[in-house]
Amino acid sequence: MKMGTVIRNIPRCRREQLQELAQAGVATTHEAMGRVGLMQPYLRPIYAGPRIAGNAVTVLVHPGDNWMIHVAVEQCRPGDVLVVAASAESHDGMFGDLLATSLMAHGVVGLIIDAGVRDVEDLRKMRFPVWSRCISAKGTIKATLGMVNTPVVCAGAVVRGGDVIVADDDGVVVVPYGDVEPTLAACRTRLAKESTKRERLANGELGMDIESMRPALAQLGLRYFESLEESENA
Repeated sequence: MKMGTVIRNIPRCRREQLQELAQAGVATTHEAMGRVGLMQPYLRPIYAGPRIAGNAVTVLVHPGDNWMIHVAVEQCRPGDVLVVAASAESHDGMFGDLLATSLMAHGVVGLIIDAGVRDVEDLRKMRFPVWSRCISAKGTIKATLGMVNTPVVCAGAVVRGGDVIVADDDGVVVVPYGDVEPTLAACRTRLAKESTKRERLANGELGMDIESMRPALAQLGLRYFESLEESENA
């Protein structure tokens, strides 16, 4: 696939599906998928508290050049998440309040960028959710073609246009578009189980007993002693 490619049409989920994944959150979604799809933990939100889920519009840029982010805005629809990957490691400030203003006007719910962002105080005031590699005032140029809505690797995770991005204070996870319904079903099961377990823990039960851990621990040789002296004489 050549640089300069823009894919116009990507699959998108129903709003209810996205809302349910956002409510489930990154940790539950990641576990529900079998502990896959998580982006590297160096991606951090620029302010605490946002919880988002949306279909990914992907962008491949080159270090020091944010031209393709501007190109990608045209392809965004309400409820989307813009996912920006760089062709090589980048710490440049590729995104600021002006691009955020444009994305918000098109209904984009957040940005995931494996590079730097700038104008952070303004972004926080705007309450535009951003997960970035770093914060950097270093500016960029507009000179090199990249790609939009082609598969990219962002912070170690493969993302295709239309995949679902779930992001919160715990990080960022990618749900492949075709796995959305099975993931939602697994999330529901997991949340129901956790609700029951939480109630039992609150009533004083031990996790070891709820999960029947004692036989496995004993088989591996876990032993109890009444004192240090007793253990030393055993």
